Amino acid sequence: MSRNHCPNRTVIGILNQNGTFAEYMTLPLSNLHVVHESIPDEIAVFAEPLAAACRVVEQGLVQFRYSGDGGEECRGGDRVAILGDGKLGLCIAEILGREYLLAQQKQQQNDGGGIAPHAPILFGKHEHKLDLASDSGVQRRLVKECYTDETTQEEEVSPHHANQYDVVIDSTGNPNGLTLAMTLCRPMGRLVLKSTCAAGVKGFNSAPIVIDELNVVGSRCGPIDRALELLEGNSTEGVAENGVVISAPLRMEKYITESFPLSRVRDALECAAKKSTMKVQLVMAD
Repeated sequence: MSRNHCPNRTVIGILNQNGTFAEYMTLPLSNLHVVHESIPDEIAVFAEPLAAACRVVEQGLVQFRYSGDGGEECRGGDRVAILGDGKLGLCIAEILGREYLLAQQKQQQNDGGGIAPHAPILFGKHEHKLDLASDSGVQRRLVKECYTDETTQEEEVSPHHANQYDVVIDSTGNPNGLTLAMTLCRPMGRLVLKSTCAAGVKGFNSAPIVIDELNVVGSRCGPIDRALELLEGNSTEGVAENGVVISAPLRMEKYITESFPLSRVRDALECAAKKSTMKVQLVMAD
Protein backbone atom coordinates (compact mmCIF):
# COMPACT_ATOMS: atom_id res chain seq x y z
CA MET A 1 0.00 0.00 0.00
CA SER A 2 2.63 2.54 1.09
CA ARG A 3 4.86 1.89 -1.92
CA ASN A 4 2.26 2.90 -4.50
CA HIS A 5 -0.42 4.81 -2.63
CA CYS A 6 1.08 6.90 0.16
CA PRO A 7 -1.03 10.11 0.25
CA ASN A 8 2.14 12.16 0.89
CA ARG A 9 4.30 10.55 -1.77
CA THR A 10 6.64 12.46 -4.04
CA VAL A 11 7.79 11.26 -7.45
CA ILE A 12 11.25 11.98 -8.81
CA GLY A 13 11.03 14.48 -11.64
CA ILE A 14 7.22 14.38 -11.61
CA LEU A 15 5.67 15.35 -8.28
CA ASN A 16 7.30 17.69 -5.72
CA GLN A 17 10.75 16.18 -6.25
CA ASN A 18 13.61 17.25 -8.52
CA GLY A 19 14.57 14.88 -11.29
CA THR A 20 18.02 13.44 -11.90
CA PHE A 21 19.04 16.30 -14.21
CA ALA A 22 19.06 18.65 -11.20
CA GLU A 23 22.47 19.60 -9.83
CA TYR A 24 21.56 18.06 -6.47
CA MET A 25 18.78 15.72 -5.38
CA THR A 26 17.78 13.86 -2.25
CA LEU A 27 15.76 10.73 -1.71
CA PRO A 28 15.20 8.14 1.04
CA LEU A 29 17.73 5.33 1.36
CA SER A 30 14.86 2.89 0.90
CA ASN A 31 14.59 4.15 -2.68
CA LEU A 32 18.08 2.89 -3.49
CA HIS A 33 18.47 -0.60 -4.90
CA VAL A 34 21.73 -2.51 -5.28
CA VAL A 35 22.44 -3.42 -8.88
CA HIS A 36 24.53 -6.57 -9.19
CA GLU A 37 27.89 -5.98 -10.85
CA SER A 38 27.00 -8.52 -13.54
CA ILE A 39 24.24 -6.23 -14.86
CA PRO A 40 25.53 -3.57 -17.30
CA ASP A 41 24.15 -0.06 -16.89
CA GLU A 42 22.39 -0.23 -20.26
CA ILE A 43 20.45 -3.27 -19.02
CA ALA A 44 19.85 -2.02 -15.46
CA VAL A 45 17.77 0.90 -16.75
CA PHE A 46 15.09 -1.61 -17.75
CA ALA A 47 14.39 -2.32 -14.07
CA GLU A 48 11.60 0.28 -13.82
CA PRO A 49 9.44 -0.82 -16.80
CA LEU A 50 10.05 -4.48 -15.92
CA ALA A 51 8.95 -3.77 -12.35
CA ALA A 52 5.70 -2.30 -13.71
CA ALA A 53 5.23 -5.52 -15.67
CA CYS A 54 5.99 -7.60 -12.57
CA ARG A 55 3.23 -5.73 -10.77
CA VAL A 56 0.64 -7.71 -12.77
CA VAL A 57 2.04 -10.92 -11.24
CA GLU A 58 2.42 -9.36 -7.79
CA GLN A 59 -1.27 -8.38 -7.82
CA GLY A 60 -2.23 -11.96 -8.71
CA LEU A 61 -4.16 -10.79 -11.78
CA VAL A 62 -3.11 -13.71 -14.01
CA GLN A 63 -3.13 -17.39 -13.10
CA PHE A 64 -1.38 -19.91 -15.36
CA ARG A 65 -2.72 -22.81 -13.32
CA TYR A 66 -3.26 -26.25 -14.73
CA SER A 67 -5.26 -29.36 -13.98
CA GLY A 68 -3.48 -31.70 -11.58
CA ASP A 69 -2.15 -29.04 -9.18
CA GLY A 70 -3.58 -30.44 -5.98
CA GLY A 71 -6.35 -32.12 -7.94
CA GLU A 72 -8.76 -29.19 -7.75
CA GLU A 73 -8.20 -27.56 -11.14
CA CYS A 74 -9.84 -28.75 -14.34
CA ARG A 75 -8.84 -26.02 -16.78
CA GLY A 76 -5.65 -24.75 -18.31
CA GLY A 77 -5.52 -21.40 -16.57
CA ASP A 78 -6.35 -17.93 -17.80
CA ARG A 79 -6.49 -17.02 -21.46
CA VAL A 80 -4.55 -13.76 -21.58
CA ALA A 81 -4.42 -11.01 -24.20
CA ILE A 82 -1.85 -8.21 -24.00
CA LEU A 83 -2.67 -5.14 -26.10
CA GLY A 84 0.18 -2.92 -27.24
CA ASP A 85 3.67 -3.59 -28.62
CA GLY A 86 5.37 -0.57 -27.09
CA LYS A 87 8.07 -0.87 -24.44
CA LEU A 88 5.66 -1.57 -21.58
CA GLY A 89 3.60 -4.08 -23.56
CA LEU A 90 6.76 -5.95 -24.55
CA CYS A 91 8.00 -5.97 -20.94
CA ILE A 92 4.65 -7.42 -19.84
CA ALA A 93 4.99 -10.04 -22.56
CA GLU A 94 8.46 -10.95 -21.25
CA ILE A 95 7.23 -11.35 -17.67
CA LEU A 96 3.97 -13.19 -18.42
CA GLY A 97 5.67 -15.32 -21.06
CA ARG A 98 8.15 -16.40 -18.41
CA GLU A 99 5.34 -17.19 -15.96
CA TYR A 100 3.61 -19.23 -18.66
CA LEU A 101 6.80 -21.20 -19.42
CA LEU A 102 7.22 -21.94 -15.71
CA ALA A 103 3.67 -23.28 -15.55
CA GLN A 104 4.20 -25.28 -18.72
CA GLN A 105 7.42 -26.86 -17.45
CA LYS A 106 5.79 -27.67 -14.13
CA GLN A 107 2.95 -29.37 -15.97
CA GLN A 108 5.42 -31.36 -18.06
CA GLN A 109 7.28 -32.43 -14.93
CA ASN A 110 4.04 -34.03 -13.82
CA ASP A 111 4.25 -36.35 -16.83
CA GLY A 112 2.14 -33.99 -18.90
CA GLY A 113 -0.98 -34.76 -16.88
CA GLY A 114 -3.91 -32.40 -16.93
CA ILE A 115 -4.60 -29.51 -19.27
CA ALA A 116 -1.61 -27.45 -20.40
CA PRO A 117 -1.66 -23.70 -19.66
CA HIS A 118 -2.60 -21.27 -22.42
CA ALA A 119 0.17 -19.14 -23.90
CA PRO A 120 -0.49 -15.39 -23.55
CA ILE A 121 -1.12 -13.55 -26.82
CA LEU A 122 0.53 -10.20 -27.55
CA PHE A 123 -1.38 -8.02 -30.01
CA GLY A 124 0.39 -5.11 -31.71
CA LYS A 125 0.54 -3.04 -34.86
CA HIS A 126 4.18 -3.53 -35.80
CA GLU A 127 5.64 -6.84 -36.94
CA HIS A 128 9.23 -5.76 -36.22
CA LYS A 129 8.30 -4.97 -32.61
CA LEU A 130 6.32 -8.17 -32.15
CA ASP A 131 9.32 -10.12 -33.46
CA LEU A 132 11.37 -8.85 -30.51
CA ALA A 133 9.18 -11.01 -28.25
CA SER A 134 9.62 -14.15 -30.36
CA ASP A 135 11.56 -15.93 -27.59
CA SER A 136 9.48 -14.69 -24.65
CA GLY A 137 6.93 -17.53 -24.54
CA VAL A 138 3.99 -15.49 -25.82
CA GLN A 139 2.16 -15.85 -29.10
CA ARG A 140 2.30 -12.76 -31.33
CA ARG A 141 -0.53 -11.41 -33.47
CA LEU A 142 -1.18 -8.24 -35.43
CA VAL A 143 -4.07 -6.39 -33.80
CA LYS A 144 -5.88 -6.17 -37.13
CA GLU A 145 -6.60 -9.89 -36.77
CA CYS A 146 -9.02 -8.98 -33.99
CA TYR A 147 -11.39 -7.34 -36.45
CA THR A 148 -13.84 -8.84 -38.92
CA ASP A 149 -12.43 -6.64 -41.71
CA GLU A 150 -8.65 -6.67 -41.26
CA THR A 151 -8.10 -4.13 -44.04
CA THR A 152 -10.13 -1.33 -42.45
CA GLN A 153 -10.07 -2.39 -38.78
CA GLU A 154 -13.67 -1.36 -38.30
CA GLU A 155 -15.06 -1.56 -34.80
CA GLU A 156 -16.70 -4.96 -35.32
CA VAL A 157 -14.48 -7.47 -33.55
CA SER A 158 -14.13 -10.96 -34.96
CA PRO A 159 -16.08 -13.68 -33.11
CA HIS A 160 -12.78 -15.57 -32.86
CA HIS A 161 -11.60 -12.93 -30.40
CA ALA A 162 -14.68 -11.21 -28.97
CA ASN A 163 -15.31 -12.25 -25.32
CA GLN A 164 -12.64 -14.96 -25.58
CA TYR A 165 -10.10 -13.87 -22.96
CA ASP A 166 -10.17 -14.26 -19.18
CA VAL A 167 -7.68 -11.42 -18.71
CA VAL A 168 -7.05 -8.52 -21.09
CA ILE A 169 -4.17 -6.13 -20.34
CA ASP A 170 -4.34 -2.74 -22.03
CA SER A 171 -0.86 -1.27 -22.45
CA THR A 172 -1.52 0.52 -25.74
CA GLY A 173 -1.05 4.02 -24.37
CA ASN A 174 -4.05 4.88 -26.54
CA PRO A 175 -7.46 5.69 -25.06
CA ASN A 176 -9.08 3.69 -27.86
CA GLY A 177 -7.30 0.58 -26.63
CA LEU A 178 -9.76 0.34 -23.77
CA THR A 179 -12.67 -0.06 -26.20
CA LEU A 180 -11.02 -3.06 -27.85
CA ALA A 181 -9.97 -4.49 -24.49
CA MET A 182 -13.56 -4.45 -23.22
CA THR A 183 -14.71 -6.34 -26.31
CA LEU A 184 -12.03 -9.03 -26.04
CA CYS A 185 -12.73 -9.71 -22.36
CA ARG A 186 -15.20 -12.47 -21.49
CA PRO A 187 -18.18 -11.76 -19.21
CA MET A 188 -16.96 -11.43 -15.61
CA GLY A 189 -13.41 -11.40 -16.91
CA ARG A 190 -10.59 -9.16 -15.71
CA LEU A 191 -9.61 -5.96 -17.52
CA VAL A 192 -6.18 -4.68 -16.43
CA LEU A 193 -5.36 -1.06 -17.22
CA LYS A 194 -1.69 -0.23 -17.66
CA SER A 195 -2.22 2.79 -19.91
CA THR A 196 -2.27 6.19 -18.22
CA CYS A 197 -3.98 8.33 -20.86
CA ALA A 198 -5.02 11.81 -19.83
CA ALA A 199 -7.08 12.19 -23.00
CA GLY A 200 -10.54 10.67 -22.97
CA VAL A 201 -12.34 8.72 -25.67
CA LYS A 202 -14.99 10.67 -27.54
CA GLY A 203 -18.31 8.87 -27.20
CA PHE A 204 -16.88 6.30 -24.77
CA ASN A 205 -19.45 3.63 -23.98
CA SER A 206 -19.06 2.03 -20.55
CA ALA A 207 -22.08 -0.25 -21.02
CA PRO A 208 -19.99 -3.40 -21.74
CA ILE A 209 -18.30 -3.04 -18.34
CA VAL A 210 -21.69 -3.11 -16.62
CA ILE A 211 -23.47 -5.61 -18.88
CA ASP A 212 -20.58 -8.11 -18.89
CA GLU A 213 -19.75 -7.38 -15.22
CA LEU A 214 -16.09 -6.87 -16.00
CA ASN A 215 -13.57 -6.53 -13.20
CA VAL A 216 -11.54 -3.43 -14.06
CA VAL A 217 -8.22 -3.22 -12.21
CA GLY A 218 -5.55 -0.55 -12.37
CA SER A 219 -1.91 -1.63 -12.26
CA ARG A 220 1.05 0.69 -11.95
CA CYS A 221 4.55 0.61 -10.42
CA GLY A 222 5.97 -2.69 -9.25
CA PRO A 223 8.79 -4.37 -7.29
CA ILE A 224 12.18 -3.06 -8.45
CA ASP A 225 14.03 -5.77 -6.50
CA ARG A 226 12.17 -8.48 -8.40
CA ALA A 227 12.99 -6.82 -11.71
CA LEU A 228 16.68 -6.68 -10.80
CA GLU A 229 16.60 -10.37 -9.90
CA LEU A 230 15.32 -11.15 -13.38
CA LEU A 231 17.90 -8.88 -15.02
CA GLU A 232 20.69 -10.56 -13.10
CA GLY A 233 19.92 -13.60 -15.23
CA ASN A 234 21.39 -11.76 -18.22
CA SER A 235 24.78 -13.26 -17.44
CA THR A 236 23.45 -16.70 -16.50
CA GLU A 237 22.99 -19.68 -18.81
CA GLY A 238 19.98 -20.89 -16.86
CA VAL A 239 17.97 -19.85 -13.84
CA ALA A 240 16.48 -22.26 -11.33
CA GLU A 241 13.29 -21.10 -9.67
CA ASN A 242 10.96 -23.14 -7.49
CA GLY A 243 12.68 -26.27 -8.71
CA VAL A 244 11.99 -25.45 -12.35
CA VAL A 245 14.86 -24.68 -14.71
CA ILE A 246 14.28 -21.72 -17.05
CA SER A 247 15.85 -22.59 -20.40
CA ALA A 248 16.80 -19.00 -21.28
CA PRO A 249 17.55 -15.93 -19.13
CA LEU A 250 15.64 -12.71 -19.51
CA ARG A 251 17.52 -10.58 -22.05
CA MET A 252 16.66 -6.94 -22.70
CA GLU A 253 19.50 -5.68 -24.92
CA LYS A 254 17.42 -6.53 -28.00
CA TYR A 255 15.14 -3.60 -27.14
CA ILE A 256 17.94 -1.02 -27.38
CA THR A 257 17.76 0.62 -30.80
CA GLU A 258 20.82 2.83 -30.33
CA SER A 259 22.95 4.49 -27.67
CA PHE A 260 24.39 8.02 -27.89
CA PRO A 261 26.87 10.03 -25.81
CA LEU A 262 25.40 13.13 -24.14
CA SER A 263 27.20 15.31 -26.68
CA ARG A 264 24.91 13.84 -29.37
CA VAL A 265 21.66 14.47 -27.56
CA ARG A 266 20.04 16.03 -30.65
CA ASP A 267 20.80 12.89 -32.68
CA ALA A 268 19.30 10.82 -29.87
CA LEU A 269 16.09 12.85 -29.91
CA GLU A 270 15.81 12.51 -33.70
CA CYS A 271 16.29 8.75 -33.41
CA ALA A 272 13.71 8.53 -30.62
CA ALA A 273 11.16 10.32 -32.82
CA LYS A 274 11.26 7.58 -35.46
CA LYS A 275 8.35 5.12 -35.38
CA SER A 276 10.69 2.16 -35.77
CA THR A 277 12.65 3.09 -32.64
CA MET A 278 12.21 1.08 -29.46
CA LYS A 279 14.70 2.35 -26.88
CA VAL A 280 17.26 5.14 -27.19
CA GLN A 281 19.84 5.54 -24.46
CA LEU A 282 22.00 8.53 -23.49
CA VAL A 283 25.37 7.59 -22.03
CA MET A 284 26.12 10.24 -19.42
CA ALA A 285 29.79 9.28 -18.77
CA ASP A 286 32.50 6.95 -20.06
